[in-house]
Amino acid sequence: MDMLELALVLFAIALVAGGIDAMAGGGGLLTVPALLWAGVTPVQALATNKAQSVFGSFAATARFVRAGAIDLRGAALAVGCTFVGAAAGALAVQVLAKDLLAGLVPVLLIGFALYFLFSPRVSDLDSRRRIGDATFALTVGAGVGFYDGFFGPGTGTFFAMGFVALLGYNLRRATAHAKLLNFTSNLAALLLFIAGGHVVWALALSMAVGQFIGGWLGAHLVLRHGARLVRPVLVAMSLAVSAHLLWERFEAKEAATPSAQAGTAAQ
Repeated sequence: MDMLELALVLFAIALVAGGIDAMAGGGGLLTVPALLWAGVTPVQALATNKAQSVFGSFAATARFVRAGAIDLRGAALAVGCTFVGAAAGALAVQVLAKDLLAGLVPVLLIGFALYFLFSPRVSDLDSRRRIGDATFALTVGAGVGFYDGFFGPGTGTFFAMGFVALLGYNLRRATAHAKLLNFTSNLAALLLFIAGGHVVWALALSMAVGQFIGGWLGAHLVLRHGARLVRPVLVAMSLAVSAHLLWERFEAKEAATPSAQAGTAAQ
């Protein structure tokens, strides 16, 4: 496959992933494997994924802002805390192990999927808030931001869950504000990856175009259809990310068993 064909394939994958990310998050399930298939190293895949996904999250955020779905002034503190948290997470991942999160995140996402599926709070109507904006920014903003810089899968779901369960936002409004914070955490992590020279720009740029278009279209669908569309997509992507992470842990354990190691040695 020549470079033009590869760019077209990655563009198409990023287009779909951008739409999914705008609605529920989880587009990395498509883009990271695609980048690994393209032949880059795991670190380059993660860095390049941030470089292309930041365009999708920006496009979705811009669409939501244009529609008046995001309160930029009210979200300013959460944006700042998310940026700092994501930058700290991107630095911490270089020295700390991810094993604990790899086991915990699937359980949390399955729980969130059940919440989104059955809770009456998840609708097109706002409900009662439980905490103030400053507390939300310092806990969910900084905490989930750190998680995105450190590990990442399901970040959009975590943000949306926080807005719905803690601030009482309806699902359309929660999705819009979650995308703003997701763009912030993507940008913070990307800046550190750029500083480390890990981004493969030849691949990132073609994917960025697909992400931008997909993010804009996905945000349009959220604004038009609200909870009727977002709820099932959020549930499906939460379960998909959980299954993906659990399968990765199963494969890692299988590879570490004595029988697998003996087979490798025999070869």
